[in-house]
Amino acid sequence: MKQRIGRLVVITDTHIQSRFTHEELAELACAGGADVIQLRDKKMSDDEFNQVALRVRDICRRYQKMLIINDHVDVARAVEADGVHVGQDDMRVQEARVVLGSRAIIGTSAGNAIEAHAGHRAGADYIGVGHVFATSSKTKPGAPIGLAVLADACRNVSRPVIAIGGITEANLAEVMEAGAWGVAVISAVCATRDPRAATAGLRAALSNV
Repeated sequence: MKQRIGRLVVITDTHIQSRFTHEELAELACAGGADVIQLRDKKMSDDEFNQVALRVRDICRRYQKMLIINDHVDVARAVEADGVHVGQDDMRVQEARVVLGSRAIIGTSAGNAIEAHAGHRAGADYIGVGHVFATSSKTKPGAPIGLAVLADACRNVSRPVIAIGGITEANLAEVMEAGAWGVAVISAVCATRDPRAATAGLRAALSNV
């Protein structure tokens, strides 16, 4: 099937760091070669999030990159984002599809092969699987699933799998060897001194696998 999601997803985060805004991170990541910006903020008010989403959308359009909104299906529709990512505890994939229509890209999260297959059956365009390695980006992350579970999930779906959780330039190759279509990163870009250079490094690493 045609892959509807790019291989390098940068998820913006202003809670693990405060040097850069969502807009600044989006700009730097796009300039560094990210395919997709996923806007995520679980603490911002709805109105503020909507305003930030509009500005990030404009940045992504200028760079001709994809914008995925995390959780907020209503905001994704309002700002005409490319799609939305819904987690296990968020709106169901089928419900998001009704709201956003067939052209929207809808992703969902999975922590194992069973959840990945369920997301596939629900009609998700891609499955975010993780967290693969230990990560500091989640408040209570639990144990990482590891490469074996990632590989099992990749074998069980024909949708592109985007691996997430503790992924860096150093371990990206083994993640891709496990069968992932691409990777989503937070700390590896957002928590660095130079997010643009960090994104470029990940882009180069992806090009070598």
